[in-house]
Amino acid sequence: MASLQLSGQSNDSLSYEDSRKEPIDSSELHSVSRATWLSTLLPGAGQAYNGKYWKMPIIYGGIGACAYFAIDNHRLYRQYLDAFLMRADSSGIDQYQGIYSDRQLVELQNIYRDWRDLSLIIGAAIWALNVVDAHVDAHLFYYNVNEDLSFNLEPRIIPMGNFSAVGIGLKINLDP
Repeated sequence: MASLQLSGQSNDSLSYEDSRKEPIDSSELHSVSRATWLSTLLPGAGQAYNGKYWKMPIIYGGIGACAYFAIDNHRLYRQYLDAFLMRADSSGIDQYQGIYSDRQLVELQNIYRDWRDLSLIIGAAIWALNVVDAHVDAHLFYYNVNEDLSFNLEPRIIPMGNFSAVGIGLKINLDP
């Protein structure tokens, strides 16, 4: 916004000041695509780029837990599969002989394979949410949330003709 000011100099001149900010160099802008790609390539990197460092342990904890359970469930799946294949080949006695029947070994394989797959799906969902979170945070990077915003719920008495009703009033203050 431009402003015109009178100068108190001896030559009675008028001075013109342009109060607009200088254009920001595009290389200095916070990049949404950079935050998104960083989170896609390395989980948590987009959150670090956005300055939300506290989210990184949550992301790594979720992906790490999913990876742990996927590996452990795969190990148990292979263990029961190997025992079943050993029985099918009649090549020896497996460690579950007399404990589980053939049908129970197949059921255990199915259970641990399903749990492994579920762990991988949940891990992929956490990864995708990490990317979406970095993308949204980058869009809101310059969004100004000041102290003048308020949201109040308070009890109200509402006049209704000859009688009154009790309700909840909502007051939103959006002063800039």
